Amino acid sequence: MMTALALCAVGAEKALSNELRKLQLPIVSSGFGRVRFTADQKGLYKSLMALRTADRVLLEAANFPAADFDQLFEGVREIAWDQLIPRGSPVVISKVRSKGSKLSAETSIQSVSHKAVAECLCEAWRVNRLPETGNASDRYSSSPSNTNAEIRIYLDKDQASIALDLSGDPLFRRGYRTEGGNAPLRETTAAALLLLMGWKRKYPLYDPFCGSGTIAVEAALYAWNAAPGLGRSFALSRLAIGDKTVEAQVREELADKVDFSRIIRISGSDIDGRAAKLAAANMERAYDLVQRSRSAATRADKSKTIPNRETANGFASCFPSFRRLDMSQARAAEGEDRGFILSNPPYGERLGDLAHAEENYRVMGHLVQDFPGWTMGFITNHAGFESHFGKNASWVREITNGALNSYFYLYEGAEERHDVDSRRA
Repeated sequence: MMTALALCAVGAEKALSNELRKLQLPIVSSGFGRVRFTADQKGLYKSLMALRTADRVLLEAANFPAADFDQLFEGVREIAWDQLIPRGSPVVISKVRSKGSKLSAETSIQSVSHKAVAECLCEAWRVNRLPETGNASDRYSSSPSNTNAEIRIYLDKDQASIALDLSGDPLFRRGYRTEGGNAPLRETTAAALLLLMGWKRKYPLYDPFCGSGTIAVEAALYAWNAAPGLGRSFALSRLAIGDKTVEAQVREELADKVDFSRIIRISGSDIDGRAAKLAAANMERAYDLVQRSRSAATRADKSKTIPNRETANGFASCFPSFRRLDMSQARAAEGEDRGFILSNPPYGERLGDLAHAEENYRVMGHLVQDFPGWTMGFITNHAGFESHFGKNASWVREITNGALNSYFYLYEGAEERHDVDSRRA
């Protein structure tokens, strides 16, 4: 068993922890934007492919006190790097972060750590120097052309955590979004919001500011039980602890779980018709990626054939829809007295100005009346959203969207509020 770190948006730790439990990967600890867990080789591949809310997965190679550079050097030097990094791989200290520690000069930490790794590997490989690193453009890529081993150094209150990247490209790069629109929501953050608000696949989900469609696409992947990393490669397979046979086994197991038989009611709209078309294009790419990945990974049972969007009668029932619509005209369909709205409305920081965003929030207040009983969630960086929306949220959670600090406002539907009141009673 190995210790690993799953990194996520700050505020998404609960959703990530729940995912790890469902994958039966034991949790060691949870902290600020990361969850530490244990896994064997198969579990590492499973975490890379199946976690929806993790931005990266790292192998924690060591954890030790490092109050000075001598301790840091010796601690890094003692790691059996030759058992982790294959012979001839260039080594990069790709990230250094220090918090509340005596060692705070990041370039010095980077230099000392790289020297310690180099000394260990040169002795093990019986060479005088390590290979040069690959192209800068390939630095975080998991493509075969990139042979770099990426190491991260985290110092927290004089305790060092030394981690080896297993992801390559960040895990939010699913492969379906070639264009993100004007203010894209990170895929992993969208998935975290879906899980935090408690959406269930049997209920309708609607995004009135769909933009590039990230929320709807992530909801569809969840509804199809499609592992988000099924169609991509990972740095783990380049490392000495990787195993392509185990990787293929995990891919087949996850691919066999894909299910298109459910009827789903996922939809999005945007006042910008181009955005709605972009969302539809991203959705089609996501579907095609799942289709190709499943075909490549498994000798699938013919009874579970994936519907073809051009010919299958059942295709429309498992596929989200998008249209051009002003949010002020949105209404719940007749008979749909329970559902979920999740959206990333314009912030005013990257789209338009703040006054325009606040006016949008005021107009959005109609959603409470026109979608009675629905649960609603909105992510924005505006701390005063509730006053403009005209209603206090059931709860508010701070969460990051990339580098942007945001708030997730959740308004529970009638049945959710009744459930909470019953539990309190």
